[in-house]
Amino acid sequence: MELVLIRHGLPVRADDTSDPPLSETGLEQARRVAARLAEEGVDAVFASTMRRAVQTAEPFAAQAGHAIHERPGIVEFDRDKGSYVPMEELKREDYEAWKAFVAGGHGADIESFQKDVVGTLEEIIAAHSGKTVAVFCHGGVINVWTAHILGMTPRLFFEPAYASVHRFLCARSGQRNVVSLNDVGHLRN
Repeated sequence: MELVLIRHGLPVRADDTSDPPLSETGLEQARRVAARLAEEGVDAVFASTMRRAVQTAEPFAAQAGHAIHERPGIVEFDRDKGSYVPMEELKREDYEAWKAFVAGGHGADIESFQKDVVGTLEEIIAAHSGKTVAVFCHGGVINVWTAHILGMTPRLFFEPAYASVHRFLCARSGQRNVVSLNDVGHLRN
């Protein structure tokens, strides 16, 4: 089966919630992802329960005629932080805080987070043998899943772009392969 992970579009900055809606840019990114996936033959659509992931999934699910199946096991690791600052803003405004964040200073139990993510994605894979599934989620989810597939220590080791597409082949035998990471061709003008 083919597992397609899509990072959510750019959300608004929020000082009072870690679950903000998409910005206007993020809504446009969601439309572009929908156009990119239009010819994919996707059999099912899943999303994190967080607003930014669901809003990114909505244009594609609507045009493809799919329901969005929300799963709490693929929410972002900092879901309880109470605020959301887009990474590029954090990097620009507080470079030291950004460096600490990407170095693992995000306060999350990354191993437990990875266990939840892998368990949820493996359930989706098992239920959709021979199919193509789109999962709208988060940068941390994509990182720990990819680290799992590559046999790496769970960590945030690369920066998935907003509305980027990541592909994996998942065999019934349990073999998992990375096909592509960080596809953003649909976002170029």
